[in-house]
Amino acid sequence: MPEQEAAQGILSNLAAIKSIAAAFAIAIGAFAPALAIGKLAGKAMEAIGRNPEAAPKIQTAMILATAFTEAIAIYALVVALVIKFA
Repeated sequence: MPEQEAAQGILSNLAAIKSIAAAFAIAIGAFAPALAIGKLAGKAMEAIGRNPEAAPKIQTAMILATAFTEAIAIYALVVALVIKFA
């Protein structure tokens, strides 16, 4: 019986560690892209303000860069799910 209790304690600790690791993975993985998108949008708005004629080119590049940045956040979500459920 003591061996079973010890094994359950270890599994319980492992589940808690996995949950914390998954939380850190998604927190960091969402925070960095959020900062990048904020900086990207701010610089794009500044550029459009300085040169309104270039707005379509700037907007296209901004949307493409935002999509790539969001992909990083999705990768972080996948990593967090793998940590949690593997």
